[in-house]
Amino acid sequence: MSPVAMSLEELIPSNHMKSNIYSVLIRTSLVLSTLVVALSIPFFGLVTSLIGSSMAMLALILPCVCFLSILKGKITRFQVSVCVLIIVVGTVSSVIGTYTSLLEIVQQLL
Repeated sequence: MSPVAMSLEELIPSNHMKSNIYSVLIRTSLVLSTLVVALSIPFFGLVTSLIGSSMAMLALILPCVCFLSILKGKITRFQVSVCVLIIVVGTVSSVIGTYTSLLEIVQQLL
């Protein structure tokens, strides 16, 4: 929530005094809006876990793939093996997490 709150705080015009009251109001409204969304959407936790497990693949695998493609031929075998290990573990974890999240969502719907 902090990056969103800081971005919103920067939108306050400079002629207004940037006091702690604006910060408290912005952060409180963000937390309350998140609470309303979480309570109003059924299976919010399961949908969040599905998104998180499917996006984990991008966060873990993509940097390693880019590192291997950019520095091809300039890195040691140890670095290649660590990147391949991270790619394999990230892929397996993402597949298992996505599968279990989808399975839980289907079980809740039935």
